[in-house]
Amino acid sequence: MPAIESLDIATAAAALADQKKGLDIRVLDVREHLKVADYFVIITGASRPQIRAIQQEIHVRLKAAGVHHGREEGGDLGWWVLMDYGDVIVHVMQPEARDYYDLDSLYQEAPEVAWRELPVPELPETKQRAVGG
Repeated sequence: MPAIESLDIATAAAALADQKKGLDIRVLDVREHLKVADYFVIITGASRPQIRAIQQEIHVRLKAAGVHHGREEGGDLGWWVLMDYGDVIVHVMQPEARDYYDLDSLYQEAPEVAWRELPVPELPETKQRAVGG
């Protein structure tokens, strides 16, 4: 399977979050502002279960496509989950966390990617286990 470009990873993460009803999904091109990443994907989840569902969907579907992230941060609390895919950092946050850390303002100079207008890379379907099953 060919390597997936960082913009495709960001677009896929945004689209997967959208499928799980993530809110205010933004993809920011931070290449001119950071040395550690090309794109930030910022997603709001309305509750801990929704944040977990978004995180799981992104993790499982990208992993099935051969894309792996480093250590995940915050998954146990569900306040702010950070998934580091190297050139793409995915932030899934509760509304209060998003307001508090205000990444949107911190990176307001970063161009926003119109991810809804880009083709979403095909990702393998997966069979996820039912919770508790």
